[in-house]
Amino acid sequence: MLNPSDFNLLTFDCYGTLIDWETGIFSALKPLLAAHGRPLPDAELLELYGEFELEAESGAYRTYREVLQSVVQAFGKRLSFTPSMEEMNALTDSFSNWRPWPDTVAALKKLAKRYRLAIISNTDNDLFEQTRRYLPVEFDAVTTAQEAHCYKPALEIFRLALGKAKVAQNRILHVGQSVYHDVLPAQSLGLATVWVNRPSTRAGIGAVKQANGQPDLQVSDLETLANFAGC
Repeated sequence: MLNPSDFNLLTFDCYGTLIDWETGIFSALKPLLAAHGRPLPDAELLELYGEFELEAESGAYRTYREVLQSVVQAFGKRLSFTPSMEEMNALTDSFSNWRPWPDTVAALKKLAKRYRLAIISNTDNDLFEQTRRYLPVEFDAVTTAQEAHCYKPALEIFRLALGKAKVAQNRILHVGQSVYHDVLPAQSLGLATVWVNRPSTRAGIGAVKQANGQPDLQVSDLETLANFAGC
């Protein structure tokens, strides 16, 4: 059982954990697929998104903008349509409108009174800056895939973030929505972990690869985490 007093720094995944990225994904892809006569059930859309994103993030590093374009291209290839240049940028163009979960900001403000906070995110620097305005708390550090030149679950991005931390590793708690991208790699480096099992039409999975793991704590939202921490 986690003891909230054991930690000084909380590191957070951003998209999925702090930001309701599934709504963001739907806002871009549902109109695009409908325009080509290829609508999909929500769960299937998320499953394909997770498959295509993982494929685009494997191999040689490419920017997250390029990853998102590749995802759109992959939907077209799988569903037999050719996206226009404008449609290729649909996910990237929607990014600035991806908003926090309703509990995120209040919970972060509570947690910030007790802990230092940091971000470890599979994104580009400028895309995160579009999101930062929706997260009005101070982060000690932000580590992005662009900075690390790799994507979670690769350990290099976690090691880069840990190198920025000014606290002992056993005083760091990593918080993420994806077991595959966050819980398992963080645990492999000896970090304590919280799995934020957000609601999704793919319950327990969301728009990522399915993986089995045992986090130190499972919560349904950040408000629950803040309450657990006594904030």
